[in-house]
Amino acid sequence: MANVERNHNRPRAWLAWSLFALLLTGSCGDNNKSASSKDESERIAFAQKARLPGVLVVGSETLTYDEIAQMPVELSGTAVPLIEYLKQLARVSDLEQFKELAKLKFEEALTAKMKDMLLYQQARRHIGEDADEALEKAVDSEWRRWVLRFEGDEAKAEEALKQMGMNRQSFRQQRKRLIIRQSYLGSKLPGRRPVTKRELMKRYEEMKEEYFAVQAVLKFRLIDIQPAKLEIAGADQDRLGRAMELAKELVKRIKQGEDFGELAKQYSHGHRSIFGGLWDSVHPESLAEPYDILAAEAEKIEPGRTSLPIEVEGHIFIMKLEEKRSKGHEPLENVQEHVQRKIIIDRQKEALDKLDEELMQQVALSERDKFIDFSLEKIYQMSTQ
Repeated sequence: MANVERNHNRPRAWLAWSLFALLLTGSCGDNNKSASSKDESERIAFAQKARLPGVLVVGSETLTYDEIAQMPVELSGTAVPLIEYLKQLARVSDLEQFKELAKLKFEEALTAKMKDMLLYQQARRHIGEDADEALEKAVDSEWRRWVLRFEGDEAKAEEALKQMGMNRQSFRQQRKRLIIRQSYLGSKLPGRRPVTKRELMKRYEEMKEEYFAVQAVLKFRLIDIQPAKLEIAGADQDRLGRAMELAKELVKRIKQGEDFGELAKQYSHGHRSIFGGLWDSVHPESLAEPYDILAAEAEKIEPGRTSLPIEVEGHIFIMKLEEKRSKGHEPLENVQEHVQRKIIIDRQKEALDKLDEELMQQVALSERDKFIDFSLEKIYQMSTQ
């Protein structure tokens, strides 16, 4: 059921049109008398229901424990009615243990339901009765959209609702409540007040380390001449000298235009020689000995250039720098849209949190606690019979 509600949210402009485009004029005479009698009957019925055990008064509506028990919760990765979760607890606990274990989940579901009810009531008062005709038209439109999902077949549309525990009437009621709530929430959100440059700079500074940090990166090709692995004929054992001569000769050939990668495949003893000496991009500080010397050498040349022979114990390196990026942050001009969106989202969250706090102040905590205790006892008895 929650998925149906989420999938049919509409833009704020459309909601506003749905609610306020048409206004009804009041009736008079016998109609007023009839409406007054109906209102009195409804008030009497409400008062009688409110006095029943296991019924909680939430503003101008009442709530029963079985309504909370049917709210969805996650169980083993699947959404199930809360009652299924509570039944499992009840079967392995005595009453007091059950209350202790079940109270948090039940209280969370109850609080969410009460907030939803109070929000709806507040929203209903905000739009007034004059919007009823516009609401009906908006709900008619919602119903048509739902039916179109089933190629215009109303029977199939109603069957799909049935599988979700709904019918056409409950669908329309749900949609009406949703439209009213969304319109009201839209009216509570801050307007399109422009984001100032000062706000952008301040929020950018707050966000840049977490969201816009740029790590230093090196990417290079490497000819790794290892004197110990040189094949030297005769008695000549000056391996280091021969290795340096080879390195200088290769640098000369590279400057004359020979392909660095091909020379790496032919002369490098390094583990990446098969790939033309190309290393994956690395963070400079991640290079272990003896390759850490390459980070310092990379600072001396620009991408596309080749280093002179670099002598380090057991190796003579020739590096061609492919890419170099210093540690820093994305500049504000590159991420301004992201920062601005975050400011707007935070404004909206602040407004909604304030509304949420106002709603919570309307909840009668003492009555709620009694309701929770009664409900859990009732559910425990039902689950263990």
